This record gives sequence, C-alpha cells and structure tokens, in this order.
Amino acid sequence: MRRSSRFSRSFLLCLLAVAVLLRPFEHAAAVVPQAPPAVVPDQRTYEAVDAFLQEQMAAIGLPGAAVVVVQDGVPVHAAAYGSADNSGRPMTADTPVLLASTSKSLTAIAVMQQVEAGRLRLDEPVRTYLPWFTLQDSRASAITVRHLLHQASGMASKDTAFEGSFLQDPEALEQGVRDLAGSPLAGVPGAAFGYANANFNVLGLLVQTVSGQPFGDYMRQHVFEPLDMSHSHATRAAALADGAATGHSLWFGTSWQQTEVPAPATGMPSSTMYASANDLGRELNMLLDEGQFRDARILQPDSVRAMLEPGVRVDGSKMYAMGWFTRPLVESVPAAEAADDASLPLLAEHQGEWGNSHTYLAMVPSTRLGVALVINANDTSAPSRLQAIDTNILRILHGQQPIPAVIQEDWLQRYSWAVALGLLVAELLSLWLALRVLLRRTYDGGGRLPLLAVGLAALALDVFALWLCFIYAPARFDTNLLVIIRQFPDVGVSLVLVLGLAIVWTVPRTVWVLSQALRHGPRGVP
Repeated sequence: MRRSSRFSRSFLLCLLAVAVLLRPFEHAAAVVPQAPPAVVPDQRTYEAVDAFLQEQMAAIGLPGAAVVVVQDGVPVHAAAYGSADNSGRPMTADTPVLLASTSKSLTAIAVMQQVEAGRLRLDEPVRTYLPWFTLQDSRASAITVRHLLHQASGMASKDTAFEGSFLQDPEALEQGVRDLAGSPLAGVPGAAFGYANANFNVLGLLVQTVSGQPFGDYMRQHVFEPLDMSHSHATRAAALADGAATGHSLWFGTSWQQTEVPAPATGMPSSTMYASANDLGRELNMLLDEGQFRDARILQPDSVRAMLEPGVRVDGSKMYAMGWFTRPLVESVPAAEAADDASLPLLAEHQGEWGNSHTYLAMVPSTRLGVALVINANDTSAPSRLQAIDTNILRILHGQQPIPAVIQEDWLQRYSWAVALGLLVAELLSLWLALRVLLRRTYDGGGRLPLLAVGLAALALDVFALWLCFIYAPARFDTNLLVIIRQFPDVGVSLVLVLGLAIVWTVPRTVWVLSQALRHGPRGVP
C-alpha cells in the first residue's frame, strides 16, 4: 500500500511538472492563425447576393447584370436583372456579354489542351511554332509559351495596343501578331509581370497554328461545345446573332448611354470573346472538378493544377497564374479583422474591363466555390466602383457584410471627360480670340504686341494639348491615343475636336499672326 501511495504521488508530481513546462507554450498555441471555417452558402445567402446586386444597379444606374454561383460541381444559384439593351429586352443568365479580359481563362484552356496533345510545350520559344515572330528587340527570341501565359513576356500594353481597331476579318488575329514586329520590348522575358493583351493574342495564334483550325472554330469545337457553352462565341457576328447584350458607357460622369465600342477580331484570345453567365458557370465547374465536365474530360487534372499555380508575382501577395490572378481570400474574414494571408484560402480570379462591359470570374479551389458576374456596362472613369461589386459578392458568399466602395482612380482618370471638355473650351476660346484680333482693321495702342501675345498663347495651348494627348495620357493609361478615343467615348468626342483645332488650325493661324505682325509697326500703323 505504501509503495502504491509513493507511486501515485510520483505520478502526480510528473503530471504537475509537465503542466508547468507546457504553460509557456499555451499562449503561443493560442495565437497561431487559424484558417476561417468554410462557409457553405444557402438560400438566404443567395437572396442577399440578389438584394445587394439590385441595390448597386439602382445606385449606380447599371442597365443589366447576371450572376451565377457554382458549388461542388453544380450551379446552385443563377439570377439576372435589368435589360440587355434599350428596347427593354430582359437580361438573362443566358444572354451573351462581351467578356473583355475574362476571355483569357478560356484561351488558357485551349493552350493546355494543345500542350496535352503534344503540339505545344510550355517552355519552348514562340519562334519554334511561329518562326517569323519578332519584335524590335532581339530578346524576343527568348519568349516562351509559359512567359505568355504568365504575362511575363516583357511586352508592354502601351506598345502593343490594338483595342482601337474595328477589324473583324478572319485574318485579323494573325495580322495583329505580325504587326507586333514594330513594337519594342519593355523588359527581359520571364523576369517580371507585365500585363499586355498581346500575350494572349499570340497564344491564340499558337493554338490556331498548331491545331490547323481558325481560333474561333477551335474554341467552338473543343471548348464551347464540350462544355455545353451554347451562348459563347469567339466572334462579334455570332454573338449578335445570338442576342448579345448591348454595352453601355457612362458619359460625362452622369448618363449611361448605349455605346458601340470596338471589339476587334485581333483580340479574340485576350479580350473580345462573348459568353453568358450560365456558360461561365460551366467553365468554373469544369476547372473546380479538375478538368471533368459531366461525362467529358476537357483537361487532365495536372493541366488544371498547372493553370492555377501562381507563376509570377504581381505585387504583395497577388500573383498571376495562367489567365488567372491569385491572392488570399481576404473576403472570407471580417473587414476589420487583420488576417494572416498564409491562413486564408487561395482565390483565383480575373476581371474583364472594356469600354462598355464588365465581367468577373472567381474560384476558391479548396471549397469548390465559383462565381461568375457579367454586366453590360462599364464606367471607364472609375472602374473600381464595379470592381467593388465583385469583391462584395465574395464577402456575402462567405458570410460577411458588404463594405462601401473605395474609388481608387486618380483625379485625371475620374475627371478625364472634364479635362477633355476644358481643353475643347480653351481651344474654342483661343480660336475666337485669334480671329477677333486678326480680323481687326486697326491695332490702336497695341501694334504687334497683341498679335504676338495671342499667337504665342494659342501656340502654347496647342503644344500642351498635343503633349497631353500624345505623350502623357498614353503613358498614364498604358495604351495609345486611338484606344483612349474609342474606349473612353465621352473623352474621345472632345479630344477629336481638340486635336482637330490643335493640329489643323495651328499652322495657318501662326502664319497669319506673323504676316499681320510684319505688316504693322510698333503702334499698329502699316
């Protein structure tokens, strides 16, 4: 009995010692970041999404929108609101919408299909398949298929812009890639992220070349049809025949107008394909099921995993995969709570921004949740307002409350329409003043000075307008002037008139001023 008591006391002392030794680690264990619990959306969640979208449409004035949510391989919610065009035709979840940059995820599928078929290799130079491919830089020979998929080719958007073109010819895709021969290279291939639609246009031409099919035909036969994407189209003509929604732009910061914006065939692989919300939901289902869609295998699981593997850093925790941005899903935790990025689920997403449409795709592979949103309108002066809708839908789906939109664009982008109007007014005033002075018969009290002062002031205004339009604005918006005029329609209307006055009127006015000044003496006497 005594031996047993001693054993019991010894055992208790050991337990006490262990407890004392472990005490310093209790706090450390308590602060280890924990992943937020998975939230499974339910009917009330979907109703909250609908209510939020309708509220935002009313507040912003958006004409139409459609949203689809998928979970565990099936669509669990689809809704549409508003109208597809000015006729009042209702927007539906099957209405095709211009995708803009969410086209890239579809092109990436086609590329990986050709990789699986052995016709493309990710780390093979583009010139292996397009021997004539070149830029104004010898380093272009090092650009590989993977560089293009990761937006790391070194090409810059402003040097390769095509979005102002109206071309719809079947040959436009190849011609657009051939036209890159006159473009410089902004960086070393593979060294860093540099977003440019041209990357995916080249990828589309690669698919077309190695498959032996026109890109649009390939997409229809090998992507759209197997995925039952019956309202998806590679060409504008096919989309219009299927009742595509008409795009809208916000004019002068106040009025939504049905607006035609170029959607050139050159950009099919990167930005000018069309699809409905339901069809995009099917794409998401396939990717979340690692390449399987119903009874058809579209891609092998390894290919899907490769597509979603972050390949190059964008900034901070944001990365770029193959047609997808990736980042921690911060929308899964309360807005005020500091979250450790490492503990959050991975989100793959991409937004599509065009002059008259906005689209959004997002996937959470770990929970097999996906969302597709299409809006037949865009506010190019403040696209962050619509981007906030995207992130707030994610918040609602993860049990969080939406937060107010924060406008991220600087003053020049937000009020570019006002700047353009101001320039136009200044040019018209300059024209009026110059004519008023030049057409006077006498110059009492002034002589040459009023003429020269008016001429120099008008010339300075013209030089400023030309600098702003041809140098500063293209560099600021990472594109060229033609794209600004056609993708920012309210800005473009004013800029066309400004440039007409600044270019056409400058030379005759200056010659007229000088000739009049030479004719008159210091006091205005001939």
